Amino acid sequence: MNRDERDGKIEELKGTVKETAGRITKKPDLEQEGAEERAAGKARHDYGEARREVGESVEDLGKEIKR
Repeated sequence: MNRDERDGKIEELKGTVKETAGRITKKPDLEQEGAEERAAGKARHDYGEARREVGESVEDLGKEIKR
């Protein structure tokens, strides 16, 4: 897991907490803010995951070329 994956998951979690708090307290602004933060966190996590997978593929390709 790289930094973007980790930070994305943290941001997703914080967004989920805000979103839930907004629902419980009936504050639509807080709920919306949480939903946006959760979505941004998911995007960052997905970016980090893709970046890691590309890096692993490049690494595997380098090993194949050395053979």
